[in-house]
Amino acid sequence: MKLSNDPFAAVVGQPQAVERLRAAARQPVHAYLFLGPHGSGKRDAAAAFAAGVLAHAAGDDLAAAERHIALAAAWKHPDVVFFAPEGRTLRGDDAANLVIEASRSPVEGGRKIIVCDRFHTAEPGAAASLLKTIEEPAGPSMFVLLAEEVPPEHVTIASRCTIVDFGEVSEDLVVEWLVDQGIDHDLAVIAAQAARGDLHRARLLASDPGVAARRALWLDAPARLDGTGAAATAVVDELRAAIDRAQGPLDALHTEEAAELERQSEQLGVTATTRKDMTARHKREARRLRDDELRFGFAVLAARYRAEIDAGDAQPALAAIDALRDAADALLRNPNEALQLHRLFLRLPPLSA
Repeated sequence: MKLSNDPFAAVVGQPQAVERLRAAARQPVHAYLFLGPHGSGKRDAAAAFAAGVLAHAAGDDLAAAERHIALAAAWKHPDVVFFAPEGRTLRGDDAANLVIEASRSPVEGGRKIIVCDRFHTAEPGAAASLLKTIEEPAGPSMFVLLAEEVPPEHVTIASRCTIVDFGEVSEDLVVEWLVDQGIDHDLAVIAAQAARGDLHRARLLASDPGVAARRALWLDAPARLDGTGAAATAVVDELRAAIDRAQGPLDALHTEEAAELERQSEQLGVTATTRKDMTARHKREARRLRDDELRFGFAVLAARYRAEIDAGDAQPALAAIDALRDAADALLRNPNEALQLHRLFLRLPPLSA
């Protein structure tokens, strides 16, 4: 059967994973674990894999296969369920919803494919409650778990899955991908450097004219410190305001998506669940953007202090890098952004401009 669309064409920089998934789509097993850093293309690969599975399940019906591919690639197929926890972790009620979803029969594709994002955040109890369902899903259901790591409490679940590894996408490939989409080369380079291998973030940053200015703000921050609370507060306020402005492109994208949903509602009707899901996704993406901006800033600061190590002033720079690591961990556990940043900049040693 010759398909006009390749569902894996959207997966960038992961040839080995794509090769494995193409073969697996013909005879898939009950559960897969896509393992790799955020932004490495796991979600695009999950959509492509779901499309491939459903297309092969259609047999010789070319029209049905093409329909499955088009819908699954756009996350609009009724038998492809994408789930992401609303909070910072996947909790017990999230796990219960996944169990219920796995018990439902497919609508039209012969397979039910449940994609769970950020599975590495699953709390121990939630992971334990999902073990039996993932190991032996009901009927034609199958799981695709997306994770950045395998915590110790997830080892048993991982052992029940076929693991597909995803590496960080190289900066050169991100630049090439952005340029192919019509982005100016110089802007593509800046976006790729800031995105650190994250394709989705690179795409967003390429539409953000303020990324270079934000990088300069983070680089300049140590030169504005003097050990006082007033100086730390001024730096934190300015950086947080810059992060607020960085949300502009994402807000514009969300507004466009909401408007498109309303147009679809007028023509076809849209359920309250669809609106709720979109709103929850927008909140997750906004929260992720702030997290990414902070990681970006911390990486810029770490590089600034590492340069001091190379210049021979090692001890204060090493202490600064430890403080940055502690701040990153604290922000994951306690999302009081202003407080944690203020503590960080009180700990960082001043540097000359």
